[in-house]
Amino acid sequence: MSAAWRLVVLLWAAAFLNSAGRQILITVLPQVRAEFGLTATQLALINSVGFWVYAVCALIFGRLGDSTRRSRLIVAGLMFWAIATGMVSLSTGFITLIVVRGLVAAGEGTYYPTAAALISDWHRSGTRSRALAIHQTGVFAGAGVGAVTAGALADAFGWRSPFLIFGIIALVFCAVLFMWLREAPAPPSHNAAVSVAGNNEPLRTVLQRPAALMLCLVFFLANGAVCGIIVWAPTFLHDELGLDLAASALYGSATLSAAGIICVPLAGFLAHRLAAHTPLAVFYVLAIGLALAGLLLLPLTLATSAFAVGAVLFASGAGKGLFDGVIYAAMHDVVPPSARATAVGLMTLVGFCGAGLAPIGVAQASERIGMAAAMTSLAVLYLAAAVLLIATRGSTRRTILETREFEDGRR
Repeated sequence: MSAAWRLVVLLWAAAFLNSAGRQILITVLPQVRAEFGLTATQLALINSVGFWVYAVCALIFGRLGDSTRRSRLIVAGLMFWAIATGMVSLSTGFITLIVVRGLVAAGEGTYYPTAAALISDWHRSGTRSRALAIHQTGVFAGAGVGAVTAGALADAFGWRSPFLIFGIIALVFCAVLFMWLREAPAPPSHNAAVSVAGNNEPLRTVLQRPAALMLCLVFFLANGAVCGIIVWAPTFLHDELGLDLAASALYGSATLSAAGIICVPLAGFLAHRLAAHTPLAVFYVLAIGLALAGLLLLPLTLATSAFAVGAVLFASGAGKGLFDGVIYAAMHDVVPPSARATAVGLMTLVGFCGAGLAPIGVAQASERIGMAAAMTSLAVLYLAAAVLLIATRGSTRRTILETREFEDGRR
């Protein structure tokens, strides 16, 4: 195995742990609610604060990832995240849950923008979409396995146990990353990037590219939709259908994850094949995925069994998986190498603001129209994002060609 693909394997495992840990609180919400007597809005707020802290930290550490050793930032962030995850088990109420969830999110924020940029450092445009798509499957695998495992542990030992166990596992893995994770042998030339960007400040470079800002808005809509579903689907199944936590996680979370595991690498393959015909290959895959995610979510209001709910979530998740498989490759297509971690950080900031707002909106809407209808209404966000991608394809194509011309010349 080449060094470039060994890096993807290491970061896949890191993404798996990161995503698994994020899913724990969502899975054990019914037990947390019962112990502390929290309302639906308070439960949503705990997750939303985590999303918002993650959003801000992703931008801050994404910018740092463009000016320091990316491999060491990833290891340090994962270590902080592991310790904070274990600390969640010490929570004593609503306020402490918010605080420790914020600490966990801060650790999470160090990872994804920097990891995606490090993968792009090792993989040129020919293998980039596939490498990033494979890495993204770790997110879905972690979410599915983490949800079911956390549910089983909580059913057996209480909701605090999975936080402690996952934190210890992540700390052990930090030692593996420290020994094996490496920078790319030929880091992108910062000075060369200046010639394209017109300045040497990564954030300014991103803000001057309309295609990058458009992707931020698309991510806001798509991430809001999926997080509104992810946060509430397990609790909906627990409350309405009487499932235990493990079964609720299986049908309400693992179905989405299974669809992602299948469709994320498919997205990378489709983008690679379409790239021979159009520079907009990844953007067309994004639009197709979002349109499918929205349309296939609509039958949710008709689902009356756990299997039916799981089937709808799997179908919609398949479309979202196509989107997730190439969204980071899309951003890297429209910004130069020296600003890629910052670009993903900004996109994450905007996207997870949407992720924080949607669960609160669903919680409040559910009081008037019911939880199933409230989650189904999120299809509108998916469809709006798909329309935005198609409407801006002309300007996006010009930006992609400009960025590729620079990158090919630099190499």
